[in-house]
Amino acid sequence: MIEPKDATDATRKAQAELAAQLPADDGADFALAHRGFVGTIPDGRIMTADGRTVWDMSLYDFQGDGPCPDTVNPSLWRQARLNREHGLFEVTPGVYQVRGFDISNVTFIEGDTGLIVVDPLTSAECAAAALKLMRQHRGERPVSAVIYTHSHVDHYGGVRGVISDADLAAGLEIIAPEGFLKEAVSENVLAGNAMTRRAMFMYGSILPRGPRGHVDCGLGKAVSLGSVGLVPPTRSICKTGERLTIDGVEIEFQVTPGTEAPAEMNFFFPQFGALCMAENCTCHLHNLVTLRGAQVRDAKAWSWYVDEAIDLFADKTQVLFASHHWPRWGKGAARGFLKQQRDLYKYVHDQTLRLANHGLTGPEIAEQLALPPTLAAEWHTRGYYGTLSHNTKAVYQRYLGWFDGNPANLHKHPPTEAGRRYVELAGGPEALLAKARAAFDAGDYRWTAEIVNHLVFADPANMDARLLQADALEQLGYQSESGPWRDFYLTGALELRHPRAPSPFPRPGAAGQVRNLPVEQLLDSLSVRLNGDKAGARTFAFDLAFTDTGERYGLSVENAVLRHTPGKAEPGAIPVRLTREVLVALALKETTVAAAVDAGTLAVDGDAQGLGELFELMDVFDFWFEIIC
Repeated sequence: MIEPKDATDATRKAQAELAAQLPADDGADFALAHRGFVGTIPDGRIMTADGRTVWDMSLYDFQGDGPCPDTVNPSLWRQARLNREHGLFEVTPGVYQVRGFDISNVTFIEGDTGLIVVDPLTSAECAAAALKLMRQHRGERPVSAVIYTHSHVDHYGGVRGVISDADLAAGLEIIAPEGFLKEAVSENVLAGNAMTRRAMFMYGSILPRGPRGHVDCGLGKAVSLGSVGLVPPTRSICKTGERLTIDGVEIEFQVTPGTEAPAEMNFFFPQFGALCMAENCTCHLHNLVTLRGAQVRDAKAWSWYVDEAIDLFADKTQVLFASHHWPRWGKGAARGFLKQQRDLYKYVHDQTLRLANHGLTGPEIAEQLALPPTLAAEWHTRGYYGTLSHNTKAVYQRYLGWFDGNPANLHKHPPTEAGRRYVELAGGPEALLAKARAAFDAGDYRWTAEIVNHLVFADPANMDARLLQADALEQLGYQSESGPWRDFYLTGALELRHPRAPSPFPRPGAAGQVRNLPVEQLLDSLSVRLNGDKAGARTFAFDLAFTDTGERYGLSVENAVLRHTPGKAEPGAIPVRLTREVLVALALKETTVAAAVDAGTLAVDGDAQGLGELFELMDVFDFWFEIIC
């Protein structure tokens, strides 16, 4: 096992220079983060029923009151210490949050008879622990409703920890913004394998916790490792101004599509004077495109919706809380925070386009753009999660695309082919490594990483190249203010130093969300798994009748494209009778068509071989595909 290394002199110098430029710290954020503390559980440790740890805040005990280590950016160290606060907190009488049990917060609103649960975390175990803690201190109350603020998994994945099938059968409502299910499936199922693998880099999932490893995500401590599920909403909020009364609690909604998530909403509780800003205003600069991958967000719309929230709610707000970090109390503090967050995203948008219209490209803008002094003086505008660097590139991409206009970049070689040519240009592997080592010794880690990357892709087995690349990425990680940048760099270094043995078979990821998808989304997910090369000119047509849901879909393949059509099928389509659960099992390759026919859970009015052949054309994605080489 190759251990992480110390900070170099160049890194220590960079940390000191950054520390000298940080805003003054009066301790106000630490007071806000602890305000309203009610209680917690020992070490913030949460286990599965079989004894596996899914969350453990004691792993971050190294972030005590001591000085910042040289291996951690001093600004990120401060944010990490703020995110160590964990337990149940009173936001205002009737409104409580559990923070520090996952990367996100879960909020409990006390109604006349029960609890409205807002954003039930990433995993069921953590959500259940949070609900248990709430009940321990505030009394036994049933869950009367669940609200998903938006379509990211850390705000719905733990829902099975707070509700049961019996609750759903009894009519418990799950409320979400319009388009929630479509967007949740788009990110976490259609692109789920690639996005989840990249998320391991972004959140440091396999890094050791410590001053040379994962310290914080900026947005919160880390992502929990428990059971992830998805229960579709029963009610959608479609327009701003819509009001609901749930368990005696009135809620006024503001829909904010295209902001931090494609489907997102803020809402206000008049009787509590409490404004929930979802993930649209949190204590940092957020992402306009995430490193794990996502649709580029609309910075202009984001700013506009925050401005609308000010008009709608600021004069009535006594406390502002969100799905991450800590609240702001008082009308003036809430309004000031909203205004600065509003202007933060508008500034990044406007100034990126100003420079683009002068002819600068995305990377050039990223090197030049800096916040104005009024925004730079605030802690909550710093790049602990998103950064100015990749957010300016996101704005550029949204308006102008990936192509920068230079025809030399229109059809570049892929990394492996380009790598071979660059190594030859450098005079061979040893000559390239010599130049890269000189750059490393000079503290130019960005250039070291760039040139050694060519050799790593040209020859992934070259351990000298891999180890030098790892050393460069490690120092870049130590210097990063952004938690995701740090985790990406350090995870890359870890995988370079410890290559994973190849597998002859795909190693699929978790299937928890797929199991709960409605039929239409299940069929949609199959379309991106059809291997077009193998399908070729083959055609299929089936008429699927779902005996449990009463739905009917035509399923066909032509031109190597899988299509599903509700309510009708192609002429001559072969009738098939099955349940949604059988479709799930087929999709996850937990059974075969032949086995389901033999078991009597699937009936085909004709030759079942064609349906079996279709499912054999479905790829199984390997979660552990290589990223760094």
